[in-house]
Amino acid sequence: MTTATPPAPPRPKDVTEAGRASLEANRRRITRTSYALLAPTIVVMAVIVGYPIVLSVINSFQADARLDPATGFFVTGGFTGLTNYAHWLLQQCSTPAGTAACAQGNLGASFWTATFNTFFFTVITVALETVIGLWMAIIMNRNFRFRGLLRAAVLVPWAIPTAVTAKLFLFIFATAGIINALLGIEVIWGADLWASRFAIIIADTWKTTPFMALLILAGLQLIPEDTYEAARMDGATTVQQFFRITLPLLRPALVVAVLFRTLDALRMYDLPAILTGGGGGRGDATTTLSILVVREIQNTAVNSAAALSTITFLIVFGVAFLFIRVLGANLTGGEKKSKKVAGVR
Repeated sequence: MTTATPPAPPRPKDVTEAGRASLEANRRRITRTSYALLAPTIVVMAVIVGYPIVLSVINSFQADARLDPATGFFVTGGFTGLTNYAHWLLQQCSTPAGTAACAQGNLGASFWTATFNTFFFTVITVALETVIGLWMAIIMNRNFRFRGLLRAAVLVPWAIPTAVTAKLFLFIFATAGIINALLGIEVIWGADLWASRFAIIIADTWKTTPFMALLILAGLQLIPEDTYEAARMDGATTVQQFFRITLPLLRPALVVAVLFRTLDALRMYDLPAILTGGGGGRGDATTTLSILVVREIQNTAVNSAAALSTITFLIVFGVAFLFIRVLGANLTGGEKKSKKVAGVR
């Protein structure tokens, strides 16, 4: 009678190779599934976002339809190179009409004034919203009675449509409005240069600060309470806890909140368009780049507006890129360190 010989156990090398092959096959399967799930989104984004951007860039190199002085007929535009871009970037008071407009301080289609206004509104509003939003988030993060009611009430300004907010502040900043009545002043907020700008800043800060507070609150809730208890046991004061614990651990959430809000503020249109019409003090006191684009389209200068849209897109893209490179460099520091350690091992 013969006895069956048990199979020899696999060698460690064979087990390792089989495991690697299984992991590689699993990785390829997950990759294919990921691409299949992302494909519909990529197609929709290409149609909704990619196609308009490409078409806008193509149109920016075309001349707008114009009246031919020789024939008296309108002629369609053709390839004009960088003429549309030069029209905006090299804009100056060189023509007689432009000189007269500049002398009156009413050069309504000034690219550089609109760029200044856009960045001015962005820097001031984002700074105010970050500071006030952080303060609001710290309060809402505490345990107290009716905390849920407070959180819901704080989000009300953000839930109101921007057009409604603009109309609301249009009544508040009217000559006989609430602000002048409470302060006992007679300021024409829609006609004064800096008053109109500050009206935009106040309205936008009131509108969007809850959005910043909500994002920052989400970051605060990820900080373990044990960290603060250990700091209190070591004798750390409230100020020390804020600067040594809260701010460092809150940095990823702050970076995301400030980045999102900055990109949104650089595209500001509806609030100044409704509240001041882009004017105030002078014809372009509160004109932003987005308002300037819409004005060009309304003047049937579609290809010129396409060039300005492309410039605005490049500005927003450049700000986002620099923002992530400067402020978001350490967000993946832990991952890079882990990879480095794994490579050494």
